[in-house]
Amino acid sequence: MAEQIEKRMEKSIQALRAELATVRTGRANAALLDHVRVEYYGSLVPINQVGNISVPEPRMLVITPWEKSMLGPIEKAIQTSDLGLNPSNDGEVVRIILPELTEERRRELVRHVHAIGEKAKISIRNIRRDANDEVKRRVKDEGLSEDESRRLQDRIQKITDKYIAEVDEIVAHKEKEILTL
Repeated sequence: MAEQIEKRMEKSIQALRAELATVRTGRANAALLDHVRVEYYGSLVPINQVGNISVPEPRMLVITPWEKSMLGPIEKAIQTSDLGLNPSNDGEVVRIILPELTEERRRELVRHVHAIGEKAKISIRNIRRDANDEVKRRVKDEGLSEDESRRLQDRIQKITDKYIAEVDEIVAHKEKEILTL
């Protein structure tokens, strides 16, 4: 049971890391464009499936499309995304220069990161609740002893505490990354 709980909580941590990778910091990061979708032959696909994303400089992203005809759609997808970026296209590649973050924008991003972290904690607590409900069901249906029930619930709480601490550590690291000039 404990391994199953840890697997589910680990998935919450992975989801947190993936979501935080899309939050912009002062440096360019290809993961920033992960949620941007491009119109490609009638369907919306992730931007990394229509071109190569590289980071030639700390504040620049370059997208080299595999087909020249994709320059316009890539540029349009980035402009219409919620990233607030202004791409430019030179006929060969799409360049995105990331503007310097203002102090106010950094604070907004930190608040956003904390909200994402809180969602991850809620997810982990829901897993704990489900596991505790399962223990209570076992007490009722299978005649699990009260001592064994308490032992399992303590184990579940220790696992939960470990993953909540990991969420706090990841969020603190991302906050530091955002606030570093």
